[in-house]
Amino acid sequence: MASAPEDRPTLTPPPGAPALTPQPPLPQAGEGEKAHGELAERALLRWRLVLGPPPAQQSGGGQGGASIWSQAEAALDADARLGELDRALDFLYGSDERTGNLGGSNPHVATWLGDIRRYFPREVVAFMEKDAVERKGLKQLLLEPEALQSLEKDVGLVATILAFKHLMPEQTRQTARQVVAEIVEDLRRRLEPSTHQALLGAMRRDRHSPLKVARNLDLRRTVRDGLRNYQPELKKIIPERVHFFANQRRYHEWRVVILVDQSGSMGESVVYASIIAAVFASLPALDTRLVFFDTSVADVSDQLSDPVEILFGVQLGGGTDIARAVRYGASLSGQPEKTLFLLVTDLFEGGSRTDLLVQLGALKESRAHVLCVLALNDAGKASFDRDLAREVAALDIPTFAATPNRLVDAVERALRGERYEEA
Repeated sequence: MASAPEDRPTLTPPPGAPALTPQPPLPQAGEGEKAHGELAERALLRWRLVLGPPPAQQSGGGQGGASIWSQAEAALDADARLGELDRALDFLYGSDERTGNLGGSNPHVATWLGDIRRYFPREVVAFMEKDAVERKGLKQLLLEPEALQSLEKDVGLVATILAFKHLMPEQTRQTARQVVAEIVEDLRRRLEPSTHQALLGAMRRDRHSPLKVARNLDLRRTVRDGLRNYQPELKKIIPERVHFFANQRRYHEWRVVILVDQSGSMGESVVYASIIAAVFASLPALDTRLVFFDTSVADVSDQLSDPVEILFGVQLGGGTDIARAVRYGASLSGQPEKTLFLLVTDLFEGGSRTDLLVQLGALKESRAHVLCVLALNDAGKASFDRDLAREVAALDIPTFAATPNRLVDAVERALRGERYEEA
């Protein structure tokens, strides 16, 4: 049997620590000869997960050993979930010297937390989190408030803080809240003007009103239509009609329901979704609801005035029941044709996929507007369940990863009654 790589231990916990027994979706034993083969495969996969990948020059102990390694690698390649579990172990215990840098270019830590919480029991997750603090350079983040202030302040840092906030002592936690508040305020200040302009334009500039109020004057249309009556001798335009926009003060014309997956891999999406929801809530014409979910549902709509408080209440990690969240969201739809659902999730469904598709189909049948956002981050890229994404898109639901600005554009189009087409 090949030896473990030097930097990857064989996951032998210290006395009193829980056994590090990964719980991947391994095949169950059957009966007879088939059962014997499946038991051997289970044992092989467990050893492979414990030992990690063989070194590049590892011979495997002859052809037989090489064949065993090949079988294990083939089994990992064939199952995406096993591959994710192996990468999660390798991130913490592997010989590959990946860094735990907390800057914006490396969101590995928050994503890794989501993976281990998906595949390991809670007591094992706690053990691995403490190991990560020592191995990935997070000790300063958790124990030294001054270190937090010196880090690059971006969405990736917020996601990491939220993932580890339960391990922080009170003094560091207070500093962390201040850092998160600074980042949130900066992001909100950058997003708010363009969002207001786009969404107000979508809702107010699509109709005109007979109410002749100066603040509602549509000067552009009035001048354009009046050009035919230009009087050269007077050097003036004499319009036949003065046009006015509809009354600027309209309340709760649309309801926007934002359903956000709070699994660990969605950390940056959670941050941006919370800020965007707060910006939406500041528009009187939008009745905004914000709901977080894992296997349960938490409606935080009453806290939209304080996105920092919302974020510190988020519990990143755990299972995912998207169908349950969509069912709850549907209960918030008053007038479906004036309701926009934003489902922010990577579609790794832990519940019933069939139930999820039925729930989404029912929303479309009700004439509600639905967008499925696979990730919300600066890159506009996502790791997601491609098969389920195709099935959701087949329901005529735009399914895409987005930057915050691209999401605002999609919402603007939806409010105008236009379909969003990914560029």
